[in-house]
Amino acid sequence: MKLGKYFTLEEMIASDTAKARKIDNTPDSTQIAHLKMLVENVLDPLREAWGKPLHVNSGYRCPDLNRAIGGAKTSDHMYGNAADITTIHSNRSERIRMNRQLFDLCEKMNIPFKQLIDESGYTWVHISFSPYSLKHEVKHL
Repeated sequence: MKLGKYFTLEEMIASDTAKARKIDNTPDSTQIAHLKMLVENVLDPLREAWGKPLHVNSGYRCPDLNRAIGGAKTSDHMYGNAADITTIHSNRSERIRMNRQLFDLCEKMNIPFKQLIDESGYTWVHISFSPYSLKHEVKHL
């Protein structure tokens, strides 16, 4: 199921941990609606500006999956409001360099993110969206 121009529901809910632990990571209709808003307002415009495919490491996480991976108890992922993304490069140092450029692009663009987080020295980029909280918080963890 397409959620926008570039992203599908399947890639937004894919999880190796869920498969390995037999966790049903199926979102409900509200969570799917939130994922669609995330894609339309944040991920598709970002992908368009980036000009190349982006990989979703983690999108929606049901509470059981979120606990299994050690996610925050109030994680936006559980509501369909967040995605951890990365550029597509097999070379780790090149991927980190490009993720930093992606992070910088997110800051420069006028996309309505709630949080933009550099995770673990640009290993991946966390970005979230909520129409109820557009605080534009930027962090480096």
